[in-house]
Amino acid sequence: MIHALNPAARAAGLRRGQTQADARAMIPHLLCQAADPAADARALKALACWAERWSPSVSIDPSDEGLEGLFLDVAGAAHLFGGEAALLRQIRQRLAEAGAPARVALAPTPGAAWALARWGDGEGGAAPIATEDDVRDRLAPLPVEALRIRDRTLAQARRFGLKRIGDLYPMPRAGLARRFRNDGGVDLVRRLDQALGHAGEALVPVRPPPRYRAWETWMEPVADLEGVEARLPGLAADLAAPLERDGQGARALTLTGFRSDGRTTSLSVRMGRPGRDASVWLRLFREAGLGRLELGFGLDALMLTADVVEPMAAAQTTLESGAEAKQAESLAALIDRLTARLGEARVLTPEALDCWIPERAERLAPALGRRVEADPGGMGRRPILLLDPPEPIQDPLFDLPDGAPARFTWRRAPRRVVRAEGPERLSPEWWRAARARTRDYYCLEDVEGGRYWVFREGLYGREYAGGPEERSPTWWMHGVLS
Repeated sequence: MIHALNPAARAAGLRRGQTQADARAMIPHLLCQAADPAADARALKALACWAERWSPSVSIDPSDEGLEGLFLDVAGAAHLFGGEAALLRQIRQRLAEAGAPARVALAPTPGAAWALARWGDGEGGAAPIATEDDVRDRLAPLPVEALRIRDRTLAQARRFGLKRIGDLYPMPRAGLARRFRNDGGVDLVRRLDQALGHAGEALVPVRPPPRYRAWETWMEPVADLEGVEARLPGLAADLAAPLERDGQGARALTLTGFRSDGRTTSLSVRMGRPGRDASVWLRLFREAGLGRLELGFGLDALMLTADVVEPMAAAQTTLESGAEAKQAESLAALIDRLTARLGEARVLTPEALDCWIPERAERLAPALGRRVEADPGGMGRRPILLLDPPEPIQDPLFDLPDGAPARFTWRRAPRRVVRAEGPERLSPEWWRAARARTRDYYCLEDVEGGRYWVFREGLYGREYAGGPEERSPTWWMHGVLS
């Protein structure tokens, strides 16, 4: 079956839905390619994202039979492009330059805009524009199929002599709905009311519009990063103003550039705490690298959006906690800058886990948005860095069964202990290893001031009785204390 045609095929008399055999009988040298509806859907979605330069809310028209299109909600935005007529001219011109010629129209309802774009004509070849006052008159001469009704409903309407939308105006709604079989009449009345604005019609944007955003367009493309960076302060200030008005702070920002070749380029940054300081945002984008933006032949528009926002409540601090709050704020700012520069997966902090075995008591997790604690595991005094794996200790001298070492050798250097604390006994996790043994941890200090964290694996008298087939307890160095 013929799924789509180019202008030359239409001029030759071929039509959509025709069998390929019939088409080749009419044109033997016809060139055909396999249809790919999934690729068409992806292309239409990409076109919808590209059209966001004119509207924050772009929806895909689900019509079939070659009538696919886009709905752009431009309420309150037409003046940014010189008015409604200038906006439609720009949309049509840019689509034609991108290789996608289209018919455009503007109306107070999606149904009216859909009908005028496909069947309406403007004055002097201009795109048709309907207002709330004349939308009824503009739709009256259009065919009934402009109401987006089903084929069987359209066939019944023509059988009743209803060829134009204006033919439906004088007919009572209840009688009109009863004249058609099944639910065809109800569908016809609903579409008519939607086109005239008597009934609402919900549109689903291809991407939900951000609640907070700031954007700027230019007549000439901006082709260098210096131009982009020069316009960033104004965008950041425009975005910070509504956030401050509503008591909100941004935790994620996206800078989107709309390129003159129809593509988009973007750069995102995230913050651990909500904020609305424009200077901090600019510093984060510089740290993230504005050079990552692919400008192509230049940018026609630049948009800054707040993707994640949270309420910002003023906090009352005491004189004693003021220094701690300032230090925590500085640490959070440092984490934000390092994350923007290096990436979220490369700036990590310890995160406590439900395990008492030291090497499994914590793991590294992204630091962004997490509170950094001095003792995340709540395990008391622990070395900042554990040896992985623990290193064996030779020649320990200790009192049986649970005495701390008085002398030992580590890394070929003998050490004599002058102070010792312990033991701290940690039982094995029986569900992990069948032959795991108990650990006794000791904090040791030698004559030179070195402080060590060592453990004995195994218990004398309980896990080792001296038999030749038994494995005797062993001593290990697990970390160096500061």
